[in-house]
Amino acid sequence: MRIVRLANFITESSGGLRTALRQLGTGYAAAGHEPVLVMPGRRDTDELTEQGRVITLASPAVPWMGGYRVIVDRVRLARLLRELRPDRLEISDRTTLRWTGAWARRHGVRSMMVSHESLDGLLRLLPGGQLRRVADRLNLRTVALHDQIVCTTSWAAAEFRRIGAGNLRQVPLGVDLDHFHPDRYDPLLRAVYAEPDELLLLHCGRLSPEKRPERSLAALAGLRARGVPAVLVVVGDGPRRERLRATAARDGLPVRFLRYVADRDLLARLLGTADVVLAPGPVETFGLAALEALASGTPVVASAESALPEVVGPAGLAAPGDGPAYADAVLELAGRPAPERRAAARRQAERFPWSAAVAGFLAAHDLPLSGAGLPVVHASQGGDAFRLTGDDVPPTTDGSEVSTTSGGR
Repeated sequence: MRIVRLANFITESSGGLRTALRQLGTGYAAAGHEPVLVMPGRRDTDELTEQGRVITLASPAVPWMGGYRVIVDRVRLARLLRELRPDRLEISDRTTLRWTGAWARRHGVRSMMVSHESLDGLLRLLPGGQLRRVADRLNLRTVALHDQIVCTTSWAAAEFRRIGAGNLRQVPLGVDLDHFHPDRYDPLLRAVYAEPDELLLLHCGRLSPEKRPERSLAALAGLRARGVPAVLVVVGDGPRRERLRATAARDGLPVRFLRYVADRDLLARLLGTADVVLAPGPVETFGLAALEALASGTPVVASAESALPEVVGPAGLAAPGDGPAYADAVLELAGRPAPERRAAARRQAERFPWSAAVAGFLAAHDLPLSGAGLPVVHASQGGDAFRLTGDDVPPTTDGSEVSTTSGGR
């Protein structure tokens, strides 16, 4: 089957969404299907990759959003869809691409909306509190326009369950367990960023308002105020970067900013070498960077308001509020014996192989689950959730920044 996948709100440095699209596309191809990804970019491109055909349409950047690009030419996209003649349509944007669900219905194509964001959560960030009725109306339209809605966690699915969505599936994403591994721990890299007696914290994510990156600086400040010798490395870029740098300088906080890390080996070494990873975003619906940290053997302190506690489980801790509780959680995790906390992190990550995610997404598409490179997986929908069974940019030592990829939607 030809599975055409549409995505918007992507930058050249997008992390989690690009990773999910790449891994799912590669899995679809391994299962014998024909994946085609259509997404925005600086210019038109069309190439064959390991994740299938990837088409970028020249699209404008959204002002004040740190480089996110959006396909806005509906006529052109509709024409491309007619040319591609999809058997299945998979949409990874609940706002600007929701109209393609209606296009698919008119053309007899089965469609699936993947909810990578929470309207409940995003509206909660606006002045005036939680606008639940607005979210419900928008979600009812989304449910009506698509054959299938896929959420990656129970937290993300809650807003659809509340309105009685009958076409809802819960399928978790995955992590590359081979690439992100505790063996990536690098004592030489650690020495670049921390002294032997210092606690090395890592924030890995897009530096934008909804991600609340300032909480990581507040956690560091709280630890330093207690006399804990902690340092922070921030991996990621975004519109809040300069404000964060100014805050760190004003408060005398030992923070290193590395921008976006494109070198996956360097990223894996950073994740495997940190003592604790901070994931403070309150509206995260899954948290791939946090899961990559766990696979690398590093525990995570996550926002109690997000879906991450569901993913992190006993391998980390959830912290409420804007800073002090994060310092408490870091100290608790750091107080656990290192072999114990690293083994627990790895065990939790091993519950999320990409093979299971690919199988779950194909089942949601009502497509065969087995193929070259994929196990035969039996899926049962209990409580709307699938239960799946079956068989470098080198670091610098002179204080300069590494222009490097992680952190992003």
